[in-house]
Amino acid sequence: MGEPSLFDKMINHLRATSRYYTGYPKDLGPSRIIHFTSEREFVQLLHEGYPVVVAFTLRCNLTKHLDSVLEEAAAEFHPHVKFMRVECPKYPGFCITRQRKEYPFIEIFHSPQQTLNQGRVADPNITKYAVKVLPFNYDTSAYGFREFFKRHGIQASNPQ
Repeated sequence: MGEPSLFDKMINHLRATSRYYTGYPKDLGPSRIIHFTSEREFVQLLHEGYPVVVAFTLRCNLTKHLDSVLEEAAAEFHPHVKFMRVECPKYPGFCITRQRKEYPFIEIFHSPQQTLNQGRVADPNITKYAVKVLPFNYDTSAYGFREFFKRHGIQASNPQ
């Protein structure tokens, strides 16, 4: 067989460039989503200085789409934004503190700062922090996260 025809070259080029639009599965590499295990780990993650996108979910068939969206967004914004998934039936205390009744939902935690007024402190080794929390109410896609970060002035990638 000789060299591929012009038509074959065009079709191969079209297939290679339109994988994203045709639903062709992307190779995202290893998962970049951090699974919630403790509030201490969550606080340590916040102190790294990166925004943390937290998805409060239930493990069921309805959240499969959300899981794939989070995987794609985590791969795109790594390492500038951290993504965490909390399974609320496993960690009800952490989810109840968010005071939401409908699941799944997403919140973005960023900019931890030490509070000026420490109030009454039982232990002098404890330091209180204030964290900005933004509810995510955009399109649940990598594009939605990109627009959300742009709108709220959150640095999500390297400046060019």
